[in-house]
Amino acid sequence: MPAEWEPHEATWLGWPHNASDWPGKLEAVRWAFAEMVRKLAEGERVRILVNAPAHEHRARRLLSRAGADLSRVDFFQIPTDRSWLRDSGPLFVTRRRPAPEVAVARFAFNAWARYPDWKRDRQAPVRIARRLRCRVFPVTHRGRAVVLEGGSFDVNGAGAALTTEECLLDADVQTRNPGFSRETYERILNESLGVDTLVWLRNGIAGDDTHGHVDDVCRFVNPTTVVLCREPDGGDVNHRVLAENRERLERATLGNGEHIEVVPLPMPAPLSCHGQRLPASYANFYIGNAAVLVPTFNDPNDRIALGILSEVFRGRPVVGIHAVDLLWGLGTLHCLTQQQPALPAAKTQGRRTAC
Repeated sequence: MPAEWEPHEATWLGWPHNASDWPGKLEAVRWAFAEMVRKLAEGERVRILVNAPAHEHRARRLLSRAGADLSRVDFFQIPTDRSWLRDSGPLFVTRRRPAPEVAVARFAFNAWARYPDWKRDRQAPVRIARRLRCRVFPVTHRGRAVVLEGGSFDVNGAGAALTTEECLLDADVQTRNPGFSRETYERILNESLGVDTLVWLRNGIAGDDTHGHVDDVCRFVNPTTVVLCREPDGGDVNHRVLAENRERLERATLGNGEHIEVVPLPMPAPLSCHGQRLPASYANFYIGNAAVLVPTFNDPNDRIALGILSEVFRGRPVVGIHAVDLLWGLGTLHCLTQQQPALPAAKTQGRRTAC
């Protein structure tokens, strides 16, 4: 699986339609979504799933008003339960030999072992692959479909990945694959995504209803460097969690024995809704071809986080997207997006060998 910063053919999104994810905020969320599309379309195609022709009509009208380049936007009538394509969408993998190809590693999806409505989401990767004429490789273990969400791990494109024990190994809360061990996951990710080094952090941040997704905590920004959220307030529930994750990273090595460089990323002040802590994090950024989109929260640390990410992504502009309304759905930019990598560089002699 290529790193997110490698060239994309497209970014996939699902048009927001589930009002229960954003009570009272759906229209505001759609405007934030439109701003994402506007920025992403400057550097790649944007492919949007819609549940019905009426959704597409409304989406086109709003995107046009927001100034998005609709000539670079494709709509696919593929129904979904929710819009969180990082977790329910296709995970694309590539190869260069014997012929360049992009395919889909198909994991199962069960709505984070938390919600009852997931059947349409589970079918979306296969329907997308069919439309793109991509091959699909179902991921199984001992005859059982493996459940895995894209937000539960982060790859560097060179054989390493990050994940958390809280998400993949907790046997009591939101268990995706009962009985799976650390070694089982390492073998599965090696065989399906080409991961030969899996770095295990401990826990995710407070308020995350996925129970520990790593994309709110720590992200690769190049093959040997990560940004890791840091909470200096010793009274905040995230302080100890993030400090322990830093200790683990300081001991971790990549497959070649090289240590990982850790760049600290601040946390915004705590945000809550009706007394519930929300998983606000600058680590939930998305790396597009033309820009890095970063969630912002009307917080003094917005400026600091954008500055740090501008330093580590010097080749692309870093753009803040107001994400407080998105956060009511317990996720932001990375959770909504899924990258489709460009065809691996190689001579194809005119043959069509990929999506």
